[in-house]
Amino acid sequence: MEPAFHPASTFVASHSCTFITLRNNNCKTPIVKRYDYIISGAGAAGLSLLMRLMIQGGLNNKQILVIDKEPKTSNDRTWCFWEQAPGMFEPIVHHSWQQMHFYSAYFSSLLSLFPYKYKMIRGIDFYNFVMAEAEKFSNITFQYGNVEAFANEGDGASVIVDGTRFTADYVFNSILLSRPAVPADKYYLLQHFKGWMIETPEPAFDMEVATLMDFRVSQQKGTTFVYVLPVANNKALVEYTLFTKELLPADAYDVALKDYIASYLRLNEYTVTETEFGIIPMTNMKFLKGEGSIVNIGTAGGQTKASSGYTFRFIQKQSDAIIEALLKNVHPQVPEKLLNKRFNLYDSTLLNILHHNKMGGDKIFADLFSKNEPARVLRFLDNESSLEDEINIMHSVPSGIFMKAAFQEIFR
Repeated sequence: MEPAFHPASTFVASHSCTFITLRNNNCKTPIVKRYDYIISGAGAAGLSLLMRLMIQGGLNNKQILVIDKEPKTSNDRTWCFWEQAPGMFEPIVHHSWQQMHFYSAYFSSLLSLFPYKYKMIRGIDFYNFVMAEAEKFSNITFQYGNVEAFANEGDGASVIVDGTRFTADYVFNSILLSRPAVPADKYYLLQHFKGWMIETPEPAFDMEVATLMDFRVSQQKGTTFVYVLPVANNKALVEYTLFTKELLPADAYDVALKDYIASYLRLNEYTVTETEFGIIPMTNMKFLKGEGSIVNIGTAGGQTKASSGYTFRFIQKQSDAIIEALLKNVHPQVPEKLLNKRFNLYDSTLLNILHHNKMGGDKIFADLFSKNEPARVLRFLDNESSLEDEINIMHSVPSGIFMKAAFQEIFR
C-alpha cells in the first residue's frame, strides 16, 4: 500500500551538492572517481539511508555519490505505514489517523489503532525534505543517468552509469535491473492498485477516521479491497487494491473506483485531482542481499513484507542496521536475524493459502481483526510481535487450513 501519485509540481535544482555531467567530449576514457559510499537509486530506501548518513556525526564527512535516472520533480508516490512514536520523517507526515474502519461480509467495525497511528508521507515532500538537508553538505554528489551494471572489484565496488564508471568502498543499491526468476517452489503474487485523490464541492469526510480495508467489493478475482484516507473534509485518497497473479485490464480499475465511490461513499459530485497506479511484489522468493561490497537495500534487498506489501518501515529498520554496522567499521551487509525466519514462514503460509485459493483474504483479515486487538495485528505485520501475540494470531484463523499450509512450507 505504497501508492504512486503523479500531480504536477516543480523542483528547483539549486543545491550546493555537486552535479556531474555524464558526457566528456574532450576525453574518450570514462571518468572514474572514488567515493566512500555510492547510493544507487534515490527513492525511499536510498534517501532514507542518505538522511541517516547526513545526521550521523561519525559518517557525515564521507564522500557520497547518489545516483538516479533523473531528479525527483513530481509527487510520484506516497508511503503509508504505522508508528507508535514520531519517527525521523515526522515533520513531513501529510496526515495521520488513529481510528480506522474495517468492512467485510464477516466482520465490520471502527477500530482504534492505539498506540499506533497510521501515517501518510507524500513522495515530493520526502524528496524535498532530504534534498534540503543535502544542500548543507558539499561532500554529497548527485549523478543522473541510467544505471547499466554493478561489479565488485578489489577492495570495493563499481557502478556503470551511461558508460561511465564510479567506484566506492560500498555500493548501496535499490535498483532491480530485471525481475528475478521465481523458483518453482516459491510464490509471486502482485499487489496492484489504482487510486484517485478526489475533492468534493462540500464536506464529505471525517478527517480523523480512515478506512483501512473495505472488502465489500467483489472478491471474484481474488483478495480485493478499497481503502479511503481523508486528508481534508472534502478530500480523500480512494485506493482500489488487489492481491492476484495477474493485472486487470487498464479500464477495470477506473470502473471499480467509480462504482465504489457511488455505492459506498455515496458521492456523485467530485473531481479527481491526482491519480496513481502501482505494483508491489508479494513473494517469498529470496531477493539477493548483495555480494561483496554491493549491498542491496529496499525492495531489491528483500525489505518488502511478503504477505502485505508494506515496505517503508522495513526500510527504516534496515537503514538503522546499516548505519550501526558502518559506525562499528564492520561490513554493512546485515545478516538476517533468526527471528525473521519465523516471520518468513508466516508469510509463506499466507501466500500458499492465497496462491492456491484455499481461503479468501477477506475472511483471513476479518478473522485477524475480529479476534485480536488491532495493535497486536499491526505488531505481527511489522515482525515485532511476541510469541504470545503469535499464538493468539494462530488461534484466530482456521487451524486446519493454516497448519496444513505451514507444514507444506516447512517441508518444501
